[in-house]
Amino acid sequence: MSLQDTHRQLSPAEQEVVKRVMEEKYEYIDNELFHEPDAEKKLFDEAPAIKRPDTSWYHPVMENLSAAARVSHGAGAVLLTAAEERTLFLQFNYCRYRVCRIREQVGRDRITAEQARELLKWHRRAEERRDQIAQTNLALVLAMAKRTRMSEVDFADLVSEGNMALLRAVDKFDVARGFKFSTYACRAILKAFSRSGVKLSRYRQLFPTDFDPKLERSDYMERKREDHETDCVDEIRDIIRDNRAELSQIEQEVIEHRFGLAPGSEPPAEGGARKEPGALTLEQVGRIIGVTKERVRQIQNKALEKIRNTLEDDFLT
Repeated sequence: MSLQDTHRQLSPAEQEVVKRVMEEKYEYIDNELFHEPDAEKKLFDEAPAIKRPDTSWYHPVMENLSAAARVSHGAGAVLLTAAEERTLFLQFNYCRYRVCRIREQVGRDRITAEQARELLKWHRRAEERRDQIAQTNLALVLAMAKRTRMSEVDFADLVSEGNMALLRAVDKFDVARGFKFSTYACRAILKAFSRSGVKLSRYRQLFPTDFDPKLERSDYMERKREDHETDCVDEIRDIIRDNRAELSQIEQEVIEHRFGLAPGSEPPAEGGARKEPGALTLEQVGRIIGVTKERVRQIQNKALEKIRNTLEDDFLT
């Protein structure tokens, strides 16, 4: 539906609302009163004003209903009479009825600025009545959530499901049938709780353990680093075995004893066991070759420098 004719007269937010209302599904509960010539006058001008509830006490995660109980008996509570409840629902559905009439009138043609403003007016009035009905019955959601508390479902999630069920019940309730809205809403809320429990139960069957972000982290870099270190170790073994670093005999002996690289420590064939002689301390190596541990450290550092230079030259070439 094009809104080109109304772009200059409606704000972007209003244009978005009109577009959404024109394109999405929009329903109402019909009543014979809506088709009378003076329906708007009877429903809005002649109907008494209905006090809005005070919802400042409401919090979706509250588990102690004492606050709700105090409000229910205090000045902020609104207990609708049957006549007031009927009036609110008739007003709500009449507003939606008028919106649907405008949609039918527009059809496939472009909506005019006057039609768009009329649609916005009735849509806003419908949303105001819907909110008023839902806010008047918020304590009902908390009471039902407390009564049917399910240990596997978080209380806040349960209340959220109940609130959504309450709004759906407002949309579908037919006041002309003579039932109280609370009776209808309670059944809808309980069904929503039941569906939420079944959905969670199925989820637990498919995913018995909680999500662990650590399990989702890739170990590619760790495995890449391990492979690199293994390649470097094998390369160093080859350098020492072939003496490509031109180590002296004493330097070879110190390196082999200090890092467990003496003959017999190479990786065995597949399926065999590595025979590691074990790395020795500076003092132990000094006793073997007959020098102090400080002299062993000097020989070791000099030999490692030669090996490092050879290793770098091999990788660069």
